[in-house]
Formats: sequence, C-alpha cells, structure tokens
Amino acid sequence: MSPRTAPPRVLTVAGSDSGGGAGIQADLKTMLALGTHGMSVVTAVTAQNSLGVQGAWELPVEAVRAQYRSVVDDIGVAAVKTGMLASAELVEAVADLLAATDAPAVVDPVGVSKHGDALLAASALDSVRRKLLPAATVATPNLDEVEQLTGVRVESEDGMRRAAAAVLAYGPTWVVVKGGHLTGGVGAAKAVDLLTDGSEEHWLRAPRHDNRHTHGTGCTLAAAIAAQLAQGRTVLEAVTAAKAYVTGAIAAGFALGGGIGPVDHGWQFRDGSGIS
Repeated sequence: MSPRTAPPRVLTVAGSDSGGGAGIQADLKTMLALGTHGMSVVTAVTAQNSLGVQGAWELPVEAVRAQYRSVVDDIGVAAVKTGMLASAELVEAVADLLAATDAPAVVDPVGVSKHGDALLAASALDSVRRKLLPAATVATPNLDEVEQLTGVRVESEDGMRRAAAAVLAYGPTWVVVKGGHLTGGVGAAKAVDLLTDGSEEHWLRAPRHDNRHTHGTGCTLAAAIAAQLAQGRTVLEAVTAAKAYVTGAIAAGFALGGGIGPVDHGWQFRDGSGIS
C-alpha cells in the first residue's frame, strides 16, 4: 500500500495556551478541522485558564528561530500564521523569517487576551508596525488592536474603513478589520468584518450569537485563513470560508472552568456537517 500524499502544511508561530482555547492549541485544532497538517513554533508559554492569564514566559529568540528553521527547511510550509510574539526581539526575528519564506503569511497582531491581559510589550508596537505588518499577506486586527497600532478608534462601519486604511499604510497586502466588538448600529445585530487591500472592499457579515464562550476567536480565524490559503484559495475565498467556520465555532462555544469558555473547534464533526 503506497503512502498517502501529505495534506497541505501550515505553520503557526504563537504562544501556548495551557487551557487549550487559544494560541498554539487553538491553531492546531483549527488546522486539523480544516484538512491541513498543522506545525508549530512556540514563542511563549502561558499559565492560562478560563479566568485569565496567570503568567507568561517568552522563549529566547534563538529557540524560536531554531524551531522555525527546523520545520521550514525540512518539511516546508504552504502558509504561516503568527500570533503572540510578546517582545520586540521576537517580533523582529519572526518578521525576518517570514520575509524569507515563500508562502502566504497571516499576521494576527495579538495585543491582549480575551480577559484583558497584555500579551505584547508596549515597546514591541513599533516593531509590529515597521517589520511584521509589511511581511503579512493578510493582517487580522480586532478593533482594540487597530487602536493600539494606529490610534484610530472605531465606533462604526465608516470607522472600520479608516482603520483599514491606517493598517494598510504599514504594508500588509490585505487587512481584515474584525468588527465583532462593535456595540451599536448594524454591528449590534451582525458580526461584521471588513476585508480590503485598499482597492477591493468586501463586507463579511454573519449572525451575532448570544454566547459568552468565545475564547480563542481571533486565533481561530487567523489559523483558519492560513489553512484555506494553504489549500490554494484566494484571499477572499479563504477569509469568507474562515469566517463561516469561526461563526459555527462561536455558536457551539461551551462552558469550561469558572470563566469564559472556548469556541468549539470541532463543531463540524459534532453536528454531522463534516469538513467544509
């Protein structure tokens, strides 16, 4: 019996979430659910549960670089996703690695956790702007991260346009401004995201589910986009499919511990719909 052809390979460069809802753990679950082979470069270790982040320890730059080179030089990648990078030194090292890799890169500029815990040093923001965002095929900031990076405060869909332009000015090819935190107007009834490269503009809307268990949403969306890109889809196709997957995962999010539970990365298998 001949060996099977390997599925598309996707690499996540992110922090470990000991509670399993976000970070490396969420990324690998997402990649598996969407039919790809997930691989990992751990940038930091967190002590984390449903109540918040109790501690975080970043890895040395040489450990991150060695993990990346080990995977890319032997196995290769069809797409890369970045998450928690913690420090300016890690941001710049990963940006250099991405720039030298011939694969699309999805950059989730993680600044704070779902519980409000800081996951990126303030001193690293300039490195994200100068080095990491220019290496991104798709950047996926939420509204808080947009304000942190650009100073643009978003309170409406028109504000999302201004935010997207401000992020694109730093050099990513595409940006997805995630509008899930909008609390008024159209955003209150629908979870709306804006995908644009500065010329094309696509508004992606989905039902807003009344479920507080949404830990890992941002990580999951970025990982899903990377998995779709690894399978040869266009950016619009990849982001549209990823949003549909995340919407289902949010609807199926479950209680875990005493705080905010995770989205359900395996919802497709539990509702019998299979992999899309």
